[in-house]
Amino acid sequence: MRRLHLDLGDELLDSDILWMCVSCETCSTRCPMGIDVAAVMDALRKIALEREAAQGEGNVPLFNKAFLKTVELFGRSYDMAMIAAYKLGSRKFLADTEKFPTMLAKRKIALLPPTGADRKTVRHIFKKMKENKATDK
Repeated sequence: MRRLHLDLGDELLDSDILWMCVSCETCSTRCPMGIDVAAVMDALRKIALEREAAQGEGNVPLFNKAFLKTVELFGRSYDMAMIAAYKLGSRKFLADTEKFPTMLAKRKIALLPPTGADRKTVRHIFKKMKENKATDK
């Protein structure tokens, strides 16, 4: 926030810090100034993608994209689809597969997509976002 205040936003767009944020919203909840830091980070990532700025190291942008796509499709995060999209994008098909049976047994991951999400509303939000992006060009 301080960098933005000092008009150093372009410096942030090339920084890995944008891609390290996992959007847990803890910072937004705890901010004494009431700033929605997670929303600011999302906006900065969007701007970085539009400007084709550096996208961080490793597969953090790929993970972010996989996460958002599952939310768009299912109305909330769906681990199996997110893992599949991430594995396809990273081409690391067998990495960490030994952990899957344990996670499944402990019910840390579900085979079926979540229910109860308002998929229609979430899809409408993503549709509007894409329309706004198209009209901004």
